[in-house]
Amino acid sequence: IVAESPSRFGCWHRNSSEEPSPKTNHFGLSIYRHFGDINQAGKRMELMFAKPEVETPSGLKASAVSTRAFKGSSFKAILPKLYTSPFETIFCPDTKQSMYCQILFGLIQRDEVVMIGSIFASTVVRSIKFLENNWKELCSNIKTGQISEWITDSGCRNAASLILKPNLELADLIEDVCRCKSWEGIIRKLWPKTKYIGTVCTGAMLQYTAELEFYCGGLPLVSGFYACSEGAIGINLEPLCKPSDVSYTFLPNMVYYEFLSIKEDCDTDPQNQVQLNAMSHHEDTGPVDLVNVKLGQCYEVLVTSSM
Repeated sequence: IVAESPSRFGCWHRNSSEEPSPKTNHFGLSIYRHFGDINQAGKRMELMFAKPEVETPSGLKASAVSTRAFKGSSFKAILPKLYTSPFETIFCPDTKQSMYCQILFGLIQRDEVVMIGSIFASTVVRSIKFLENNWKELCSNIKTGQISEWITDSGCRNAASLILKPNLELADLIEDVCRCKSWEGIIRKLWPKTKYIGTVCTGAMLQYTAELEFYCGGLPLVSGFYACSEGAIGINLEPLCKPSDVSYTFLPNMVYYEFLSIKEDCDTDPQNQVQLNAMSHHEDTGPVDLVNVKLGQCYEVLVTSSM
């Protein structure tokens, strides 16, 4: 319930434009301690996809908060310096064209890339498989300095005209790497300065970590945030721990938490992933605050935010 009629709704999910800056917060300090100042070291090759706004039955505009962040002037200002993906590729409505161009520009700037990632591990894996199926065409584009004709999005083509120049040496180098029989460690081979993979690897994304570890050649998988549609819930203060060992520290200054107790006990599988009985029922007691939760008890999290 709000005092004034809202003009739009937002759906939050983690994206790189919302990542904390080094030295100003706990997660930023953790990253800085292990990897130094990423902003000064080079660029992030993050696969980012803006989603179009939709209109609710009541006529309000609804969009992902990440999309709104991508449109912000502050993100536009830092994008050319800190990221390999041009603005136009992020907002391309065709996901395939967007993926192709973002990978292409990431390959062109391979010597500057110090971090690779996306919101979810599944997207990173999908991008490598996409590269595996399209590396010959990508190399041809780099060799000739011309983007493929099937890329019809005007924004992507305009961005390519500014970045893509004939580079036979780079194309040959990428071809030599990609034509090897095994793609184990391919990320490290193509982007040798990469320090870590930044992506959500917990929960449903844990199933992609084995495949991602195969491709990344020993690079750390950093699952930095736990979030929901309502806001940021917690951060990972131990970014170098294994995905199966990740725990998140609640951020009580982000949203207001309450915890609704569940009758059934938690079961933990070998990878420390909590499993709940599908028939779980809430206790008759009401929700409790963060300070009153009990060790070993399972809860559903209730979130109240200002969004």
